[in-house]
Parts: sequence; structure tokens; C-alpha cells
Amino acid sequence: MNAGTARPGGTASYFLIESKGNWAGPDAGAFLLDGAALAEAGHRVRVFLVEDGVFSAVGTGTPGIERLAAAGAEILVDDFSAAQRALGGPDLSPHARLAGMDVAAAALTEEGCRGVWH
Repeated sequence: MNAGTARPGGTASYFLIESKGNWAGPDAGAFLLDGAALAEAGHRVRVFLVEDGVFSAVGTGTPGIERLAAAGAEILVDDFSAAQRALGGPDLSPHARLAGMDVAAAALTEEGCRGVWH
């Protein structure tokens, strides 16, 4: 790990973008669990759900979202993707918040942030 990607204490910052829905197969859920594992290891993790990935944050009790939240990850839902699927704030997990692409762009341009799109 080079010095440009490390945070104090040797941890990294990750911005994970999930575009696949829950029904897209085991990889969709596995990606969220990978994010939770990174957060549990002490890394800064932000998950941005876009396209059909927004369905992962609908309702309460979604295992991937619950584990991410418990690990301290920030869970963001693309406001445009949610609106295109007739989802609003009340439809989402209390652990998630709506955010625009400007938030994603800012995060991805932060020094040392590692972006991963699934």
C-alpha cells in the first residue's frame, strides 16, 4: 500500500458502488459483505447503491445493509436511481440516506480513496 492510499493507522478509504439488485445472484450480496468486512477491519467504507442496487436498501432487516451499518460503513442511495424506481426516503433502511452523484464524484476524487464498482 503506498502512502497516498493509507489513512492514519494503516487503514484505507473505500468507496464501493453497487449497481446490481438483490436478485442478480450471489455476487450482489457478497459485494456488500465484502464492504462490511473492510469496515470491520477498521477501514473507512462508503457504499453507494445505484441502478438496481438501490433495492438492497429497501425496508428493514436486509442482512448486508444491517452488517454494513453495524460495522460503521456509510450507506448512500443514489437519489436519481431511487426516483426512477419510485423509491423515496421512507422506503429505505434507516441506515441509508439518499445522495446525488455529486457526493459520489467528491468521494472518488478524495486523496487516497479506492473506488470499486460492481
